[in-house]
Amino acid sequence: MGNSLAKRVMIVAGEASGDLHGSNLVKETRHRDPEVAFFGIGGPLMRAAGVETLVDSSEMAVIGLVEVLAHSGVIYRAYRALKAVIKNDPPDLLILIDYPDFNLLIARLAKKAGVKVLYYISPQVWAWRVGRVKKIARLVDRMAVVFPFEVPFYERAGVPVSFVGHPLAETVRPTMGREAAIAAFGLQPARRTVGLFPGSRHGEISRLFPTILAAAGALRERYPELQFILPLAPSLTREDLEPQLSAAGLDVTVIEGRTYDVMQVCDAIVTVSGTVTLEIALMGVPMVIIYKVSPLTYQAGKRLIRVDHIGICNIVAGERVVPELIQHDAEPAIIADAIGRFLDDRDYAAAVREKLRQVKNNLGSGGGSAKVAALVLEMLGSP
Repeated sequence: MGNSLAKRVMIVAGEASGDLHGSNLVKETRHRDPEVAFFGIGGPLMRAAGVETLVDSSEMAVIGLVEVLAHSGVIYRAYRALKAVIKNDPPDLLILIDYPDFNLLIARLAKKAGVKVLYYISPQVWAWRVGRVKKIARLVDRMAVVFPFEVPFYERAGVPVSFVGHPLAETVRPTMGREAAIAAFGLQPARRTVGLFPGSRHGEISRLFPTILAAAGALRERYPELQFILPLAPSLTREDLEPQLSAAGLDVTVIEGRTYDVMQVCDAIVTVSGTVTLEIALMGVPMVIIYKVSPLTYQAGKRLIRVDHIGICNIVAGERVVPELIQHDAEPAIIADAIGRFLDDRDYAAAVREKLRQVKNNLGSGGGSAKVAALVLEMLGSP
């Protein structure tokens, strides 16, 4: 069942997607050994799974150089809190989930203290800042990766690596049928539905949500029968969205939770870049991906990125399956045109859905949580 002495695991997930995957990992590990105690950085899902959160991950969910600087106080306090624990009362294991810039700093502290490090969900070093793989090789005891193409990348760098399958392949499931979801959300079954997915970070809401709403307004002018739906991320509240919604004067159905039920009622989706694009792909819904950051962040990123796509579904497919509108292309009229093509061209929409099914097949059946839990217990020396 468990050890006579409880094993302590520090786990760090800096944003909403990491909170989800971390919570599933914690639940699976504690199911196998209830005496393993987890603490660290996480959100509501990890707390519900029994993680003692020293810092709430929603305070740290920022992106980009300028944005990180604006939240440097919160990030520095989180760093100091974890540093104090690692130095004075080191855990038996450190689990890091994505969030590389912060997590590699914590990995360095753990390495110095002799704490084993398991990195679950690789930083996208194969996409940009490839040189970081050398740092990972020095600091990380094992990588648990979620894409098959990541295994040879880490093997070449001499990093112990295990392919565990993508966790979303086992969790992306609607909870009800499409017709039932349409009724539950108060939508009109005869009208087409466009999903608005503005992200889980406060910075994304301020930077991208007005553009998404303006695109929705342009779509409403072209297609008066359209209805719009928005799933509220756990890290946000309705009050976070209200100023922009009021300013847009657009009728948008906001749903708390039930994200996958929201996805399945959509004919097409406008989404920010991020993990959510893979979730939408696994649900087989055509989408337009938008991405816009500060000019400084964008210019720095252009010099560092080594892949042809930013959408995970496009990277897995190896082609531009769904449109990506980056920086200056992420304008309301262009977004509306891209969504309009899905609405007007049934053959095109069907072809995109088929390619998204192929992406899902390439990711396999998942099983990631169970496989990573086994790695956790192996590294802890649990029976």
